[in-house]
Amino acid sequence: MTEVPGDSYDLVIIGAGPTGLFAAYYAGFRGLSMAVVDSLPEPGGQVTAMYPEKMIYDVGGFAEVRGRDLVDGLVKQAAPFKPKYLLGRKAEKLEPVGDGLELTLDGGETLRAGAVLITAGIGEFTPRPLPAGDGWLGRGMVHFVPSLQAHAGQHVVVVGGGDSAFDWILALHPVAASVTLVHRRAKFRAAESIVRQARELGTRIITDAEVTRFVEAPDGSLEAVDVSIKGSGDERLPANAVVAALGFTADLGPIESWGLEIDHRAIAVDSTMATARPRVYAAGDVAAYPGKVKLIATGFGEAATAVNNIAVALDPDAHLFPGHSSNAE
Repeated sequence: MTEVPGDSYDLVIIGAGPTGLFAAYYAGFRGLSMAVVDSLPEPGGQVTAMYPEKMIYDVGGFAEVRGRDLVDGLVKQAAPFKPKYLLGRKAEKLEPVGDGLELTLDGGETLRAGAVLITAGIGEFTPRPLPAGDGWLGRGMVHFVPSLQAHAGQHVVVVGGGDSAFDWILALHPVAASVTLVHRRAKFRAAESIVRQARELGTRIITDAEVTRFVEAPDGSLEAVDVSIKGSGDERLPANAVVAALGFTADLGPIESWGLEIDHRAIAVDSTMATARPRVYAAGDVAAYPGKVKLIATGFGEAATAVNNIAVALDPDAHLFPGHSSNAE
């Protein structure tokens, strides 16, 4: 199968998370041309957006690997096959055209594909807002921390009580001037083990409290936040940055209208990773079947299964198993 010019590809992958990136590599290994579409501006999906600095321990071959480094490795792995990345773009419509499919992106651009592989993870996710931070996103407030060094020497206030909030505390503690947690309840959703680690670091944890106001410095940057503490009144905390780790909502968006069998944001697939629509496949967290275990490692295997079956669907003379990559020259 040879690469075709312009906006036509053997395979379009929807979702640039770890599963989608590995699928891009494997599609190249199978000689398929491919494009990768994602609504986020960078590859890596949820890993890049939510925990790029967090260590991951359940990927085969790595005793531990930082989220950012895993994504960088996957991008490098796929690079020799020149995938076309269409980032910051949303997939809107999917329609049959001849023997293939036509995918319409937001803005009206269309892509022709022999097959589509959906690796959209949990779908498009939207962070829950921090009311007091209205107007401060990108100028003092963030929902995720793309770079720890951007907060070196800063006073950072983390708002939230889940695992992500405490993950950011542990990650930021070595580089920030100070890290303070503010949570509106006395109990946390986070695992007790990471709460204990944060306390052992000496992190100040303020519970039954809410951030009520962002205080602007003369140069327009963030200088402090006001916090209302139940039973104690108000307190002003120094803050050069606020991490609003309040969780997020997620949905599959237009994908839900594509005639697929979907239940609880998951697409039903068979053992070949095929969906209810011809030449449409799914892999990773978005794919569902009995006994499914949602791990990055599972997604890698599903991506290889999907791509190999796609290769046969596009060319019936192709072999399902192409041999081991270690045999390639």
